[in-house]
Amino acid sequence: MTNIVVLNTEAHKGVRVRAKASARLGDGERFVPVVVGEFGLLAVHYPILLSKDSETGAFYAGAMLGFDDHENLFLDEAKGFDAYRPLNLQRAPFFAAGDELAIDLDSPRVTESEGEPLFDEGGTPTAYLQGIMNAFRELKPGMERTKRFIETLLALKLVETVTLDLAFDDGTRRITEGLYTIDQDALRALPDDAVVDLFRKGYLQLIYLMIASLKQVPVLARRKNLRLLEA
Repeated sequence: MTNIVVLNTEAHKGVRVRAKASARLGDGERFVPVVVGEFGLLAVHYPILLSKDSETGAFYAGAMLGFDDHENLFLDEAKGFDAYRPLNLQRAPFFAAGDELAIDLDSPRVTESEGEPLFDEGGTPTAYLQGIMNAFRELKPGMERTKRFIETLLALKLVETVTLDLAFDDGTRRITEGLYTIDQDALRALPDDAVVDLFRKGYLQLIYLMIASLKQVPVLARRKNLRLLEA
């Protein structure tokens, strides 16, 4: 259940938010939607891949944080988040409502007894809330830029499926399907004018960040192995 309402200084002056990274509060996700403005921060930690929305079939970009459902291998409840935390995890429990900010009052993050206050005694947004506002300044236009980037990849036929088939030290395997990456052969075959256009739009850098991020797959597998051995 959700109870999303537009944020109001008076109505929500006593509201606090449990902002810390926690699986039970929503950070336990193996694949998180991301925007192109984050790619530089993401690529040094996670594989950046494409997937399809289960309802619309539309492609979206995401960071892979684990192999199993609700598994975040970068999250330790005691130590916190061991990497850059994607904006779509940072922003919870807030949403965009047109040009305004909304909050889900039924989120387990929302409380009146602990966590980060949203407003000070004078009704001014706290540093925490200002940080959330800054996140949405990146997320809102970032979603549109990411959509245009993916549309360009599809138009140039630069997207191919990728299946991750990995064996772990406890004898188990994980086969991850439904993911897509850059078709490097198709990229090399592009005519010069298409490459120049990608460069001028800033898309070529994003493409190479996606390709480079695939090196994080074995790193992610090592994290999984450690979790399995600890268990």
